[in-house]
Amino acid sequence: MGAEREDATAPGRSVWARVSDWDAWLAAAALAAMVGLPLAEMVLRKTGTGLDNAAALVQHLGLVVALFGAVAAERHGHLATLGSDFGASLAGPRVMQVLGKGGAALICGVLAWAAAQFVQAERQGAMVLAYGLPVWWVQASLPAGFALLGLQLAAHCFGPGPWRRVLAPLIPLAGALAAAWGEGQALPWIPALGVLMVLLVMGTPIFAVLGGLAVALFWSEGLPLASVPLSHYQITVNPSLPALPLFTLAGLLLARTDAAQRVGRCLTATFGAGPLGTVLAVALLCSAFTAFTGGSGVTILALGGLLLPLLMQSGYPERKGIGLVTSASALGVLLAPSVPMILVAILVKVPIRDMFLAGLLPALVMVASLLFFGGFWRLGRRGEAPAVPASFPQRPPLGAALWAAKWELAAPVVALSAMLGGWATPTEAAALTAAYALLTTVGIHRELDARALGRCLGDCAQIIGGVMLILGMALALTNFLVDAGIPDLAVEQVPQWLPNRYAFLVALCAFLCVAAALMEIYAAIVVLVPLLLPLAQHYGLDPLHFGILFLAAMEAGFLCPPAGMNVYFAAALFKKPLPYVAKAVGPALMAIFLGTVLLALLPPLATALPHWMAG
Repeated sequence: MGAEREDATAPGRSVWARVSDWDAWLAAAALAAMVGLPLAEMVLRKTGTGLDNAAALVQHLGLVVALFGAVAAERHGHLATLGSDFGASLAGPRVMQVLGKGGAALICGVLAWAAAQFVQAERQGAMVLAYGLPVWWVQASLPAGFALLGLQLAAHCFGPGPWRRVLAPLIPLAGALAAAWGEGQALPWIPALGVLMVLLVMGTPIFAVLGGLAVALFWSEGLPLASVPLSHYQITVNPSLPALPLFTLAGLLLARTDAAQRVGRCLTATFGAGPLGTVLAVALLCSAFTAFTGGSGVTILALGGLLLPLLMQSGYPERKGIGLVTSASALGVLLAPSVPMILVAILVKVPIRDMFLAGLLPALVMVASLLFFGGFWRLGRRGEAPAVPASFPQRPPLGAALWAAKWELAAPVVALSAMLGGWATPTEAAALTAAYALLTTVGIHRELDARALGRCLGDCAQIIGGVMLILGMALALTNFLVDAGIPDLAVEQVPQWLPNRYAFLVALCAFLCVAAALMEIYAAIVVLVPLLLPLAQHYGLDPLHFGILFLAAMEAGFLCPPAGMNVYFAAALFKKPLPYVAKAVGPALMAIFLGTVLLALLPPLATALPHWMAG
């Protein structure tokens, strides 16, 4: 991730600094409307009325959140990159910044021009969204957002001074002119691939590298560049996508309070305060917290400082404790309401509620695999000194702990019961969960004030903006590969090398674990799921089974650089060298692979529960 910059919403900032953060406020307001509109629709539907095209309104509000949240995320340094110390040592920090940011600004100029062509075509269609609002008014967020991103990125290439505002627009403008010149021409894509790889090392945001590659491929065939922003638009306004920012908001609201501590005490009371009980409580708490917050790095930063001393107090060695907290934080993607799970459900075309149900047993299997195959169930190996205390911490009373955490424990029940009961769509269930989190954190516990609530909305918009940029560009790349017949070619060729179904499953698990280490999880999902699904179905895999298998393998990616950000977060939080943390999570990588193979060979673990619930 990019480096943290000063928060423009922090106390003590000037009035002008708060006004200049208008994109974050706009995205936060759109996100708040995404919570309110589905709730209003649920109420009005009972009266036989309802809002005009409410679902489409919420979907297009998601487009506003995505684009302007991304602009705010760039200003605060929250856009995901894979730039490393290698790039800085190779070219120097200043050259790295100019190349990384300048290259991204140039690509944003291309995308802004292509988005303008897309909006112009949509404007001629004169479609109305709701209440007389033309659709193209909202779609105009695409060229505006990419243009603003290009300006902000280009500004990093120049030092402070009066010429900065004059020179910065020239870089995205050059990209737009290049797009206009190259439209309809067949240009070679291999040189562009080499340049993009250099930019990736130099810290160019992942979305720009994916977008640049998609542009180069469409250029190589002489296809319209408007296809790239069209893909971004399609995935952003997907009917199921609004659940993604709404569940993320609910998780952030809970993460900014003492909810984790209350749930942690509840788990300690259930499993005991001794070493084994504490280990199990830590594994389950980290997994559940990641499922709600949507980020395993958030779990490490929020809970690591609390859980590691608890493990050591119970007699657990420090290195194994760091390994457990770091690796267990990667296991939440199989638990509802995990954001990657929602995305995979959309791509494999299964109901989100079925995917949520399908993940329950596999999530427990992966936790068990981590504890047993990874060796975390044992206190330590011979020669490894445990940090045994004089006495174990006192086990809290179960009844009091359950009562204190009653509101947090009920949060997943709200989401699942709304969907399984059939009285709310996935988007409405997500809005209901966000409203429930708001009610409990602000109204009942009173742990968030108005300023903290505003920051949660703004931070959620930035997270979603950064993720949606990657998803949109990755989908454009995937659409090109699908149109080029890559999945059909794989279906023809792979069975010749792997005629046995079980050999294919093991090879698939190994491939996905390697891919997870090399690709950011959302990019991996959008690029690989559509390409591999036809091949998996050729071998007889149920789409639900394939989706769960894919998510289980992706958990390894959180622990293996370069894409495995958990290792970096843990090294920073626990103040340990990177090799120390990498060695601590080494056993977890093998455990996750073995757990994934187990899920692959036993399909009923994923399919039995949703099929049983469907009758």
